[in-house]
Amino acid sequence: MGEGTKKTTRPLVGEKSSFQLFERVKRTMPKDDPGSCTDDEYRKVAEYIHDAFYSPDAQARLHPPHVALSHLTVGQYRNSVADLIGTFRSSTQRDGRHGLNGEYFNSPDIRRDKRLIDRIDRQVNFDFGTGGPDEELADWGFDVPAFKPDQFSVQWEGSVLAEETGNYEFVVRTEQALRLWVNDPGKPLIDAWVKSGSDTEYRASIFLIAGRSYPIRLQISKGREITKKKQGARKVARESAALLWRRPKHQIDEVIGSRYLAPRQTAEVAVIQTPFPPDDRSYGWERGTAVSKEWFSATADAALEVAGYVDAHLSELSGVDEVARDRGQKLRAFCRSFAERAFRRPLSDAEAKELVDRQFDEVADLDLAVKRSVIRVMIAPEFLYPDAFEKTASGEVPGCDQYAVASRLALVLWDSLPDKTLLEAAAGGKLATRDQIARQAVRMLDDPRARLKIRQSLLAWLRVDQPSDLVKDSKKFPDFDPAVAADLRTSLELFLDDIVSSEGSDFRQLLLSNEVFVDGRLARFYGADLPNDAGFSKVKLTGYCAGVLTQPYMLVTFAYPGESSPIHRGVFMIRGILGYTLQPPANSAFVPLAPESHPEMTTRQRVSLQTGSESCVACHGIINPLGFTLEEFDAVGRHREMEKGKPIDVSGEYQTRDGSTAHFSGPRELAEFLAGSDEAQDAFVRQVFQQLVKQPVRAYGLDRPKQLDEIFAKSGCNIRSLVVEIAAIAAQPR
Repeated sequence: MGEGTKKTTRPLVGEKSSFQLFERVKRTMPKDDPGSCTDDEYRKVAEYIHDAFYSPDAQARLHPPHVALSHLTVGQYRNSVADLIGTFRSSTQRDGRHGLNGEYFNSPDIRRDKRLIDRIDRQVNFDFGTGGPDEELADWGFDVPAFKPDQFSVQWEGSVLAEETGNYEFVVRTEQALRLWVNDPGKPLIDAWVKSGSDTEYRASIFLIAGRSYPIRLQISKGREITKKKQGARKVARESAALLWRRPKHQIDEVIGSRYLAPRQTAEVAVIQTPFPPDDRSYGWERGTAVSKEWFSATADAALEVAGYVDAHLSELSGVDEVARDRGQKLRAFCRSFAERAFRRPLSDAEAKELVDRQFDEVADLDLAVKRSVIRVMIAPEFLYPDAFEKTASGEVPGCDQYAVASRLALVLWDSLPDKTLLEAAAGGKLATRDQIARQAVRMLDDPRARLKIRQSLLAWLRVDQPSDLVKDSKKFPDFDPAVAADLRTSLELFLDDIVSSEGSDFRQLLLSNEVFVDGRLARFYGADLPNDAGFSKVKLTGYCAGVLTQPYMLVTFAYPGESSPIHRGVFMIRGILGYTLQPPANSAFVPLAPESHPEMTTRQRVSLQTGSESCVACHGIINPLGFTLEEFDAVGRHREMEKGKPIDVSGEYQTRDGSTAHFSGPRELAEFLAGSDEAQDAFVRQVFQQLVKQPVRAYGLDRPKQLDEIFAKSGCNIRSLVVEIAAIAAQPR
């Protein structure tokens, strides 16, 4: 039943309510005489279908979901390796200061006895004029000896935070000799310390993992150029220095802003470069359930890479000098610690013998024994399948269940390994209750890894977690360029972070807030009043602003290059905000009507004309009325009141699952409806759970969605409280 017939091949799928099914049944049954039954009869049939096999609860009863055994996703693998090796290094926390520590020297070399200035620069973007740093320093109010215009140097150092995983292209623009180190303090990423030629821009790429701060150091030196000058002639040129980057998923070079920089140096991060096959995303979130020849090959290659990294940094990581008499004993202890941290728990005696002692007993070369041990650990199912050790070590490792709790909690919030505090809590039996687990989760939310994972979950809820290139019609929108597109993405991310970190952390403010983050470039594009060089700041708008619905990035993403798209915007709201499962279009070759084909029609009129057939109305009857409410925004998110010389019609409606119909005019009224909608809140809770845990919510109990909805409502729709509750549910002993 509901799986389709020869005549009607499309199965009955979706998440319609009993009332909505009643209308469908009344319209289509009996097939030889629709409408011939009474409403009461139709209602009983609809209720039976809904309760017996159609509703999500019924589907869960018929096909009980389960927590699938999963290996680490690609992101979890990289995070785990980085944090595993990082536990053997000293950690430095960001202290709230922003910028890089800048030291200015009156010599071409970095010499402490020649240092004139030691300060924090919020970013590196200076024009020193023709007399060296004097002109810039005078503006700062420093009373210092004059710099030699032909012999000075500057060093900026600290750390840089990566908020996305991927390739970062670092760019230095200067007329001077330079060196730039990123993550590897021993090897410059860019080295032009003895400068020749006229180059003023230098580039190099490096792969970084999100949620971590990387050590960075930039040196420039005036006086190291190799130039051919005429006798008695002196070249006078302007001197400048700028540090930029091109982030993943961005198309522009931008000066590295102060919010990414900190003056304190951090330890190097181990970033694994081995390529892995992509994770399965068919369910809407990354799943580590697919095992292939390519995946096995990647894990083997990555294990070799990790072993090589450990070998190259062995003295630093182990704390063992190469000539120490007891080096063998200490390296065995290091390898045991390495395995325990990788397995997220103490080793059993049998595991210690196999993973550590055997490797040292079989070879005389201590360095080779370490590499063998590391490789054996990195390919072990206990590392690759975080839950596998519960069976392997059960009865052999005291407190195994609580170490499992620590492991799951770290994966949910950090996509990584437990930290020292979490492992100590497990060892002390302090992860036994829901409240104990929740207290750890609250602490872990302050980590940048948790903040960025929550942000990524919200981007997935909004259907923009995999951003595409934003290209607009250059004739219609000549001032929309990659720089504006990049700023729009940043604006949305800042908005999401701001709501989540606010005192109330209120989900409803994601829809109701009248605040937008803009910088000088966006202010100029959208007509706000800010200086052209202004950084991002929060601006309050009035009237038509409605949270994420009117965030410019969302409006631009769900639009055509030259026209708005009520269909794309409506689908985003139906699938994302309201959590509907829509059937794919019956006609896969759907092409929108070109504006030129009906030059007198507004976008609303064209869309209504094209989707008015009976085959389209089943879906477009709920998609279009929602999308139409945003028609007062064009393809680049600018507000408008007229189209084709006609007033914009922003009226819309939505039939709720209980059968009532909500009417609204414009995005503000729609946002107010959605903010108070149980359907929208239910969809948000379900999607955040699945993005964080990477498992279906009903796998943790058929009544779990209802419980979470009630907890979320009682908390005042607090997003951070919801995340803590989700983490506690997923981490508790099974």
